Amino acid sequence: MIAVVGDNASTELSDYVVPYGILARSGVADVMALATAEGPISTTTDMGKPGFRIEPEATIARFDARFPDGADYVIVPATRNTPALHDWIAQQVAKGATIVSICNGAQIVARSGMMDGHLATAHWASEQERMERQPAIRWVKNARYVADRNWVSSAGVSAAMPTSIALVEAIAGRAHASALADELAIADWSARHDSDAFQPRFGHNLTALATTVYTNAWFHHDDALGIPAAPGVDEVALALTVDAYSSTGRSHAWLVADSVAPLRTRHGLRVIPDRSTGEMAGLDHVLAAPDATAPGKAVDRALAGIASLYGRTNAYGVALLLEYPDFHD
Repeated sequence: MIAVVGDNASTELSDYVVPYGILARSGVADVMALATAEGPISTTTDMGKPGFRIEPEATIARFDARFPDGADYVIVPATRNTPALHDWIAQQVAKGATIVSICNGAQIVARSGMMDGHLATAHWASEQERMERQPAIRWVKNARYVADRNWVSSAGVSAAMPTSIALVEAIAGRAHASALADELAIADWSARHDSDAFQPRFGHNLTALATTVYTNAWFHHDDALGIPAAPGVDEVALALTVDAYSSTGRSHAWLVADSVAPLRTRHGLRVIPDRSTGEMAGLDHVLAAPDATAPGKAVDRALAGIASLYGRTNAYGVALLLEYPDFHD
């Protein structure tokens, strides 16, 4: 049993959806989408723009009632820091769960004190803050993910993909993980990574980061981009596409479907479209549906589209924010 948990008020989109989609697709475990309270989960993208909402399968209270022995693994994305979530994670640990944090979800777990003394990693941009605020944790650089006993943590947003494949390998073996990676078009799911390459440096990446994070907001309005979706859409490709386009500093991606009624993705996640096809008049662009691309290539496809719309420097800035190592200016 794998539980993916997020706070209703704010949960990072790809951190939540990517592990859910890959692990559900793998067939090696039952995967449940949970929220801390009743109602949909409001997601945010890496730059803080609203993403599409998600209808969870259960609250943590209803999960506890149904599974009193707890989950085997708990996936913790970057999400709102709440006592209820801390308490629930602690209860799951006491029941024997392995905690898997995605990106800055490590900070949520770290603030509980339960990771003290353990190896861990998170998004490159939070490195200084983490080292200052949680010095008892042995923070690791230059790793896509780190496993230390019953604690697993990953680097920035895109690291959710190799981390999820590695978890499949831990559960079902190398052959199963390799077949799944081939199916997803994920060539490498090792922990090898150069997080230092993402740190701002003159003459290297500072222009791209400054353009994406600051300059675009000062000199450009947000384009409204429509991302089409239909029942059966691949949730991993969808989340990564929305996240990437909403991290440009120049655009906000909206999920568009035939109606705003919840639709079920390829592996059973219920997502709520932002607009119906009858409400597309205010959109600046409607992009191609992401489902034609293998999930492992979704970021590449989005970055190519961003480069075409806003320039390659902007696309490189997005790759840096998503901590995606396979794109360069």
